[in-house]
Amino acid sequence: MAKRDYYEVLGVQRGASDEDLKKAYRRLAMKYHPDRNPDDASAQERFKEAKEAYEVLKDPRKRSAYDQFGHAAVDGAAGGGPGPGGFHGDVGDIFGDIFGDIFGGGRRARRPQRGADLRFAMDLDLEEAVGGVTREIRVPTLAACGQCDGSGARDGRTETCGTCGGAGQVRMQQGIFSVQQTCPACQGRGQRIANPCPACHGQGRVRETHTLSVKIPPGVDSGDRIRLAGEGEAGPQGANAGDLYVEVRVRPHRLFERDGDDLYCEVPIRFSTATLGGELEIPTLEGQVKLKIPPETQTGRLFRLRGKGVKSVRSQRKGDLLCRVVLETPVKLTREQKDLLRRFEGSFGNDGAEHNPRASSWLEGVREFFDRMTS
Repeated sequence: MAKRDYYEVLGVQRGASDEDLKKAYRRLAMKYHPDRNPDDASAQERFKEAKEAYEVLKDPRKRSAYDQFGHAAVDGAAGGGPGPGGFHGDVGDIFGDIFGDIFGGGRRARRPQRGADLRFAMDLDLEEAVGGVTREIRVPTLAACGQCDGSGARDGRTETCGTCGGAGQVRMQQGIFSVQQTCPACQGRGQRIANPCPACHGQGRVRETHTLSVKIPPGVDSGDRIRLAGEGEAGPQGANAGDLYVEVRVRPHRLFERDGDDLYCEVPIRFSTATLGGELEIPTLEGQVKLKIPPETQTGRLFRLRGKGVKSVRSQRKGDLLCRVVLETPVKLTREQKDLLRRFEGSFGNDGAEHNPRASSWLEGVREFFDRMTS
């Protein structure tokens, strides 16, 4: 009986990629595997046919020969003798291909992973965060071993791992299943150090404390991070180092509270200033400025000083300073001052609504409330 075209068997085009071939084979193998179809001779034949097609097409040399000369170029190259269930090939190899990626498969030796990233918390005063500052920090880390230049080997040489033969993977057989795992002897690298460095014991890294100069740009705020590439932990056995992230934390300020690029502050004012008006000296990050208080200013009023906030670290926009005036009740009054206040209070008369509109409105609301409660 004439064999079907291998591409037709797998259901792919002739230009299919290796990944497309694997997906197609995986789908057919799962569908027609003899364990799933124990009494179906047709399914076993389809499984055998798919296995043979994949074994040829996944090999670049066999595929090239097949594309030029057809089955005549590869007959006998796709499988061994009959296996269990009447099909060709090793069942362990089949499931190693199908499930290899899930169980740490892949036949290439694994490259050493880069070093870990590090985080360093830096506390700043508000003035330092707004104006920028350069700080020296000390960071404990794993650094490349100076004695072996990070290779982990005394003489700089490595040898092929005898456990996995350089593949970086070992195969565990469990019944008809074969599962690939990372080689425990070389951790998947495929190479072993024959003569470990005595300073780092073959790890290529030693624990050190690095002193770094960090430039903090103007305008940073709590939670901002500055990335220093390559200043994290060195990678094992010469792999690239990770990064260092400096996280900014701004301390609470005695006068100002920051909200984005704006600053807020509370300004206590006297009763006389709030009533008659006047000028106050207001502190800003650039020095003092005068704030004009209009007559009859109520406590809690907010005054905005434009451009007196923080310049954004991400743009040239500058925030505002918002000043909330708070009326401060005088304390430790003399007898004369108390008498003056009593005479002043008596000058309002019995009503006082004209001079205290908010109090009059509130009292009216109180009366309406009690009327509703008693009606």
